[in-house]
Amino acid sequence: MGFPTKVQLIQRKASQQWYINFPSAIAQAMEFSRGETVEWLVEDKSLLALRRLETPPAVLKKALLASSRRSRNCGEAARRPAPSSESTGGPKPSR
Repeated sequence: MGFPTKVQLIQRKASQQWYINFPSAIAQAMEFSRGETVEWLVEDKSLLALRRLETPPAVLKKALLASSRRSRNCGEAARRPAPSSESTGGPKPSR
């Protein structure tokens, strides 16, 4: 989903300043901090990318990875065949 944003220009005698403001929803979703340094990359004339120089750790992805590893192994015991009494040398059940 895109967020339309206007490009702003402040014209001064000796210079120009261009501004693009982040919608609050994007800044909050990205968990930006005040004063954080970012880098603009021009992909082509229709795509401008913003890259963080220092990426904060991903809390959710680590939790999901650990959870999926546990989930993958939790059914392991159910998939193993139960040992038969013949293979263990134990008594056969009586009828």
